[in-house]
Parts: sequence; structure tokens; C-alpha cells
Amino acid sequence: MIARELLDTAWVPGGEKLELFRHDKDYMIVLGHNELMSTRKWGSEEALATMAMERFGKPVRPTMLIGGYGMGFTLRAALKVLPQDAEVTVVELVPEIIEWARGPMAELAAGCLDDPRVNLVMSDVAPFIEGAQGDYDAILLDVDNGPDGLVREDNNVLYSRSGLLAAKRALTPDGVLAIWSAGPDPAFTRRLQKAGFNVDEVKVASRSNGKGPKHVIWFATKA
Repeated sequence: MIARELLDTAWVPGGEKLELFRHDKDYMIVLGHNELMSTRKWGSEEALATMAMERFGKPVRPTMLIGGYGMGFTLRAALKVLPQDAEVTVVELVPEIIEWARGPMAELAAGCLDDPRVNLVMSDVAPFIEGAQGDYDAILLDVDNGPDGLVREDNNVLYSRSGLLAAKRALTPDGVLAIWSAGPDPAFTRRLQKAGFNVDEVKVASRSNGKGPKHVIWFATKA
């Protein structure tokens, strides 16, 4: 039996400890007893990008903001279909996440962070969104386990009314806000609607083969 190997740890600024494990050929990032992400389950992370792009049409020179690099599944899925003149800003708060992508998980990353379309910013994504005005065709958020501050309490602002209004201002008129969650949250759906969004709540399998537990993605467009 192959034991799970702890490769490294990191602290989320203002939040909890993250642990990077390897088990055979798979990697997982864990917070306490919660497996936040894994190379065994990534279907919904890819869907966060591909399904969002189906909803914002075909803008000229599309612009995308991705909050949270994770293991890069969302970024790589976006780059596969975005044109060469697209601009993708990836905002990641935890430096070790990027170190792991360029280190033990470099083969998985497949050079996506060095793609000329990608601008990597080490920052909290909330003030980054607040400073934008009609700049993005898509904002994809996967910075926590859902619309709550499990990983970091300060993430709650992203899902508050003020945070959602900031995201709406940051979007182009036909832009889409996509938010990943491990599970449903009816109160958050109502909050999106009250902030002036049309909301499409979609359940997506955690595995690319359609199996595994269902995750939730909210796709919100300006009402």
C-alpha cells in the first residue's frame, strides 16, 4: 500500500494552513480534514472556465480574470479555447501555490503560467476586482470551498452584496461572473439575484468522466 506523502505546507495570509500531499502519481491540497483540490477530481474546475466561456459569446480580444490558481485546471481549460489575443489575469494569494505549480507539479502545470496571454498577479483578488470598471468578459472565482470564508475569513467580502456589486461593475455589459462551490447555497443564489444578476446554478460532476460528487457553479450575468 502506497502511503500519502506530505511534500510541503503553506499558510494562507490571514487564514489556515494548507498541506500539499502526494499519493502515488496524484497530488492533493488539504486544509484540515478538507481536501480542497486534487488531481483525481478536476472536472468541475475545468467546467468553471469552459461553461463560463459558452455564456459570454465571442468578444473581440476577450479578457478574463481568474481568482485562485489552485492546480491550474481552470486556467489550462481556458487557454485551450481562448484566442491568441486574449488576456487572462490570474490572481493568487498564496506564494507556495505557484511554487508548487512550478516545482513538484510542473508537469501538470504544463507551462500554462508562462503562456504569453497570462498575467500572474500575487494579490488578494477582492481589491483587484474593486479597482476594475467594465474590464472583464469573465470573472472566475475559485478561492474557497464555496461562498464562505473557510480557507480565509476575508474571502467573505467576495460573496457579500458589496463584493458582488463590485464584480458586476468590473464586468463588461455581456460579461459573466462564475463562482465555484463544493455544494449548493440557496441564500447565496438569492444574494446574487438581489445584486442584480440573472443566475444559472449548475451542478457539475467533480470528475471529468461525469462521476463523483456534484459541485455547484453559479453563472451570473447582468440583469
